[in-house]
Amino acid sequence: MSLIPLALSRALMITGFVAVIMVLMEYLNVMSQGAWQKRLSRHIIGQYLIAAFLGATPGCLGAFVVVAMYAHHRLTLGSVVAAMIATAGDESFVMFALFPRTALLIHGFLFVVGLASGFLTDLLMGNQMTRSLSCSEDFKLHEQDSCRCLSAKEFLSQWKKCSAARGTLAFALITFLYLTASGRVAPAENWIRVTLVATMVLGLFVVTTVPEHFLEEHLWKHIMLQHVPRIFLWTFGALFLTELLVHQWQIAEAIHNSKIVVLLLACLLGILPESGPHLILVTLYYRNLIPLSTLLANSIVQDGHGMLPMLAHSRRAFFIVKFINLLVALFVGSTMMALGY
Repeated sequence: MSLIPLALSRALMITGFVAVIMVLMEYLNVMSQGAWQKRLSRHIIGQYLIAAFLGATPGCLGAFVVVAMYAHHRLTLGSVVAAMIATAGDESFVMFALFPRTALLIHGFLFVVGLASGFLTDLLMGNQMTRSLSCSEDFKLHEQDSCRCLSAKEFLSQWKKCSAARGTLAFALITFLYLTASGRVAPAENWIRVTLVATMVLGLFVVTTVPEHFLEEHLWKHIMLQHVPRIFLWTFGALFLTELLVHQWQIAEAIHNSKIVVLLLACLLGILPESGPHLILVTLYYRNLIPLSTLLANSIVQDGHGMLPMLAHSRRAFFIVKFINLLVALFVGSTMMALGY
């Protein structure tokens, strides 16, 4: 079936891009040693700005940091709302891979909506709500590792005794770099291809220079074994399903005639604390099957895995944040749809 090779090619391109971006973010996060957290938000507006910024960063890492700081009583509940509205989880990577210009506008819009919603949440509910939802014990996270990533002596030693993980990652990146540069898995637009190639080169630099412990724990076990298989399977499944719906079942007209129903379903789908299912909406938007308002509404409610740590901290806070975000999504989505977006 011709749909399978098409979906497979796009899924490989998206997964490769997402994986390398995750590698780079993990690298920068560990290299910074989390020093910026020590200077965090002594003013309430600063809390919203920092929380929304962390949420807007692609992936779930920023959202995890916000939940941890909330559990440590460093942020208000409104700051959590701001972060979870601003974040789009792992779907951010896919958006930037498929429609980068629009993705940038979407994330800027989510950032602004998150700031406003966070401020209103604290204004209406007050700090008493934050205190009542916080538990007495701090939420414990692993301390960040140190990373001596540019040691010439260690670099030579590591490659003389190259581990299976390092060799596999380097080979995979070189292969993907070739496939991207030759246009076999890259989109037709040259500037996107150049961006992908540059990203792969940076990823290859990280893989070839980081210490063995960092590579094994952060890149191999965390990103490659936990994230990449799930991202690839969900991306391939979403792309294949979308192509099937468009070419075989021809549901474009049905979706066009049921915009309100699809908007409601997109908002309800966003409640799930999981990244994969939302990729269906991203691919539907990419195929011009749903309007921007529907994708925005889903992005406001959904936060990938960002809220999963909150379940361990406070289930009540989890559902309150989700409910607030659902109300915001319904309001913003319906308003944008009424305006023709």
